[in-house]
Amino acid sequence: MRTLAIGDIHGCSTALRALLDVVQPGPEDLLITLGDYVDRGPDSKGVLDTLLQLEKTTQLKPILGNHEILFIEAAQGKISQEGWLRVGGAETLQSYAPGSQEPTFATVDPAHLEFLSKRCLRYYEDASNLYVHANANAYYSLADQSDDWLFWTRFDDIFPHTSGKRIICGHTAQKGGWPNVKPYAICLDTWVYGSGWLTCMDVAAGTFVQANQAGSIRKFPLEEIVDRPTEHAIRLSAALPEGR
Repeated sequence: MRTLAIGDIHGCSTALRALLDVVQPGPEDLLITLGDYVDRGPDSKGVLDTLLQLEKTTQLKPILGNHEILFIEAAQGKISQEGWLRVGGAETLQSYAPGSQEPTFATVDPAHLEFLSKRCLRYYEDASNLYVHANANAYYSLADQSDDWLFWTRFDDIFPHTSGKRIICGHTAQKGGWPNVKPYAICLDTWVYGSGWLTCMDVAAGTFVQANQAGSIRKFPLEEIVDRPTEHAIRLSAALPEGR
């Protein structure tokens, strides 16, 4: 049995299908998806259709992301629909009614909203890792985390968790296309909806498979990226005066 974790998908069904064709999760595999299935990319409907199929063929643990929260709350009239449309919701509605000039929630599959609101998880935990969408407060158990930490706090603010377990998350786009690896945390959001990749990690093996919207595939071990400079470190270095 493998434990597989997939980062933010953001409506990129082409990359998701390409990734699954390579990874081929089976009925004995635990597949943890880290949230943000919808918005920004072109085919949120196709992504959710695929997740519903994966529920039948593998041990899917779908974690809720902040974009699912926005989608659900906009559909229920709890937040401004206009605000959600500006952060990727327009692409989501368009995926349910291709070609429509004014798509509405009437075209959204009720099974998708039911899946997101009833069957997605706030987090998942195993013997060695904490799986969350965005981040986790270092001093609290997952059961005691606030929504702000689990769904909105960036990877920049991550610290070693008091449990000693590694945090595996998404949410903060790594626009260089590589996972951000720290000794105590890994971010798997590698900006697939931009010009990056969709990332799957085989957690026990410490190996990665990525796919992009062009259908390209690349594979690499954890050791290949553990010493790779992060985008933050590169920006900081570039900002320092010469000789510092």
